[in-house]
Amino acid sequence: MQEIEIGRAKRSRRVYAFDDIAIVPNRRTRDPKDVSVNWTIDAFTFDVPILAAPMDSVVSPETAIRIGQLGGLGVLDLEGVWTRYENPEPLLEEIRTLPAAEATRRMQQIYAEPIKPELVTARIAEIRASGVTVAGSLSPQRTQQLYKTVVEAGVDLFVIRGTTVSAEHVSQNQEPLNLKKFIYELDVPVIVGGAAGYTPALHLMRTGAAGVLVGFGGGAASTTRASLGIHAPMATAVADVAGARRDYMDESGGRYVHVIADGGLGTSGDIAKAIAMGADAVMLGTTLARATDVPGGGYHWGAEAHHPELPRGHRVEVGQVGPLEQVLFGPSETADGKSNLVGALKRSMATTGYSDLKEFQRVDVVVAPYVPH
Repeated sequence: MQEIEIGRAKRSRRVYAFDDIAIVPNRRTRDPKDVSVNWTIDAFTFDVPILAAPMDSVVSPETAIRIGQLGGLGVLDLEGVWTRYENPEPLLEEIRTLPAAEATRRMQQIYAEPIKPELVTARIAEIRASGVTVAGSLSPQRTQQLYKTVVEAGVDLFVIRGTTVSAEHVSQNQEPLNLKKFIYELDVPVIVGGAAGYTPALHLMRTGAAGVLVGFGGGAASTTRASLGIHAPMATAVADVAGARRDYMDESGGRYVHVIADGGLGTSGDIAKAIAMGADAVMLGTTLARATDVPGGGYHWGAEAHHPELPRGHRVEVGQVGPLEQVLFGPSETADGKSNLVGALKRSMATTGYSDLKEFQRVDVVVAPYVPH
């Protein structure tokens, strides 16, 4: 890839966000009804390649169940209000109504309440009792402390999710999580991330992870780019990690690690582009936070918004579109890509002639710099 000279002491390469690329049709088209968007990871098969992000504005035990019933996977944040408070509803209502200037400070106070292992067990049991696949998420910092509780409670898929997760974390203050040893000793598949490029993703794949989350602070509620100056344009990030998956398959003798785009997926078009760049599935925050039956009530926030020392996110107003079923499957009442996400993905695949997700990863794309309307 051609390097660009930024200055005499620094060279770089050109990378692309989803807005910078476009999917292009080929010679064949299909009927959208003939298109399959099934997704399988380990022993679990889902009707749609959508994971609901472990964020309190998106996933409660109730909405995890509903998303599972609709064919996706709801991932519960096991460090959120649901595992800190027996009844978090009054606090969620308070977060929704806080003045913007007070939101960060008050959320820091709310999330300072200790996590209660018995609530971790109870929330997982609630989801499991419904019969859907159970997934819970911990940050790398909390994983060693709580993973036994999570696994014993009966989680099916374990997610280790942070702003960035590396296989080689270095610390002079505490013993870092040994991902390879940890994953090897677990009896459940692990999805880990985020990773923002080829090399970190390849190292995560070598730990034995079943899936790698791709992204770094790219969501609508994140200010990581402004706070830390770090940003991973998602089209290039997904394509780079898909390249790591290809090379790891050769290296490992055929072991397939799933690539899950996580961040910067504000519309149905972004979801289609993520699959086109090589993702097997997508993890959605903002797009699902717009549903009327999720906890955020038209607002959205992540763990970065209440970090005790360096918040890197906001509670943002995202509005409401309709219930989860309408957001995922329509009918859409607007033309802005915010509802009927699955229908739009199927139509994009059908328009370009592809019948399943693996085939659609080979679709032609072009660089088409975004020009705002």
